[in-house]
Amino acid sequence: MNDESKPKFQAKPMLAVAEALALMAAAARPVADVEVVSTLSANGRVLAKAQVSGMNVPGMDNTQMDGYAVRAADCASGRAALTVSQRIPAGHVGQPLLPGTAARIFTGALIPEGADAVVMQEQCELAGNVVTIRHTPRSGEWIRRAGEDITNGSIILPAGTRLRSQELGLAASVGLAELPVRRRLRVAVFFTGDELTMPGEPLAPGAIYNSNRFTLRALLENLGCEISDFGIVPDSLDATRSVLRECAQGHDLIITSGGVSVGEEDHIKPAVEAEGKLNMWQIAVKPGKPLAFGEVGQAFFVGLPGNPVSSFITFLMFVRPFVLRLQGVTETLAPRAFTMRADFNWPKADKRNEFLRARINAAGGLELFTNQSSGVLTSTVWGDGVIDNPPGQAIAAGDAVRFIPFSELMH
Repeated sequence: MNDESKPKFQAKPMLAVAEALALMAAAARPVADVEVVSTLSANGRVLAKAQVSGMNVPGMDNTQMDGYAVRAADCASGRAALTVSQRIPAGHVGQPLLPGTAARIFTGALIPEGADAVVMQEQCELAGNVVTIRHTPRSGEWIRRAGEDITNGSIILPAGTRLRSQELGLAASVGLAELPVRRRLRVAVFFTGDELTMPGEPLAPGAIYNSNRFTLRALLENLGCEISDFGIVPDSLDATRSVLRECAQGHDLIITSGGVSVGEEDHIKPAVEAEGKLNMWQIAVKPGKPLAFGEVGQAFFVGLPGNPVSSFITFLMFVRPFVLRLQGVTETLAPRAFTMRADFNWPKADKRNEFLRARINAAGGLELFTNQSSGVLTSTVWGDGVIDNPPGQAIAAGDAVRFIPFSELMH
């Protein structure tokens, strides 16, 4: 058989970004274990069960302002003089309001029976025990009605909610001292490369400091994960297989950095295939093409590229939504993107989906970091976010582009 008649190797086409995200989302199995924690300690956790209010908020009609509680009919003249019959601070219950009188009242205090409006103190003039109301109030003015915010029996927080300060305050406002949440995701991480050295150690010729260890751990901490760090693993198939087996015990997810390409010293792909299975490898994305996804034992596996910007970007775009799904988050996980003006030229379109590091300039447009190499980590510090540039798309100054701020991707 001559060379021309031999079957030619056909490389699998790279997955598009949307296809890779869909594949990972479909595979995600949220952790099932639930624990009850203090509401004060629930920041960043994911709610396991919908929370129902057992009360109205406000519980009773109260005032929005400091002023005087009145009967609106007594103030129709626009200059009514009323006797001040009582003083009602917040946390106290007043007496029924008699016709022709007013009650001095303070923000948050309960509206006394008989009153149907509050006049702010700036529209009143007090002389002795008589207040002149220089306003014609309408019934209900400056009154918060019972149940105006939350009604008894309503769902205030659905299951799958990722709890932030706002949600914790809402839970506390209806008296919820504890919340049922899914347990934290257990993530094992390790880093491959004989050239890797930890900061603080001497840097031998050809060695580099392991910046990815710091970047990835911080990103996982932002997402509330429990992290087991297996450190730097030597560039050998046996060593990689051994640590994969160890990581698979007691962890939900394994994340590695480096060794996912096709070089002779890239052992992640064959190691995962030997110890588990690889469901995805190579994405049509720049930076970050050699992204691997699979399973080892009961743990999911994600292999990130070794180049620092590639590792950073692929974590934000692919690992972050996958981690949130594993945590049980049910909300839409696609980051918000904003249409903005490009104040630069990017004439050479790439066949892959590019994530270009950019920042917002004083004119409200976007400027591009001059060096978009996957090894230039300074671009991630300089930039405010990334331009999500579709395959085959050149950019000219003045074009509208899709911009995703880093603030949408870090938590």
